Parts: sequence; structure tokens; C-alpha cells
Amino acid sequence: MIEAARAKAAAALVSAQFVLSDAAVPALSAGRFDIVLARHVLWAMPDTDAALEQWTRLLKPGGALVLVEGRWHTGSGLTAGEAERAVRRHRAEVTVIPLDNPLLWGGPITDERYLLVSPR
Repeated sequence: MIEAARAKAAAALVSAQFVLSDAAVPALSAGRFDIVLARHVLWAMPDTDAALEQWTRLLKPGGALVLVEGRWHTGSGLTAGEAERAVRRHRAEVTVIPLDNPLLWGGPITDERYLLVSPR
């Protein structure tokens, strides 16, 4: 995935640094990032609260946590309510936006998919 991200950044002429690290305990300095974005990762963490603690420590003051998650037809994942409650244990502001437009996924979906944003 790192190689794919590097290729996409290069194709878009975007300068980016990529670091391979443990998602649950990122080897990154605290307070350095404007945004922490995780896509379909929180549900797979053995301890969601510990992961959220680590991810929020990475943010600069006023930084945003952005999660793309879902509760899939297979039974895997987190419901929007579960994810929102987890994030609220670490952050005061949380907005959940359903991602149920079939155009986003190439066709109709039967499960729950959402964007969770915590702006500060």
C-alpha cells in the first residue's frame, strides 16, 4: 500500500512523506499533524480506545481526526454509533456523515458506511 501511495503522490505531483509503522502505536512525534486519516482501520484495532488515544496525540491543537468506517454485510466493522461513542471518549466534537450514495461505491450497497470527522 505504501508503494501504491507513493505512485499516486508522484502521479499527482504531490510531495509527501510516507512512514511504515504500527497503526495502533504509530512511531511518530506527538502534536505534529493537522489531520489523522484512517480508512477502514479502527474496526480492526484490538483496542479501539488505545488506538484513538495514539491517533489524537499526533494532532496539533485544532487538528482533525477523520475516519472512514462501516459495518459491512459480513458483520465486520463498527456501526456509526459505536465509532461515534468511541471517538467521543477522546474528542468533544464528532460529526458522522453517511456514505450511502451508490455512486461512491460503484453500485448499490446494503451495509452501513460513513465518514466520521472530529474537527478538534
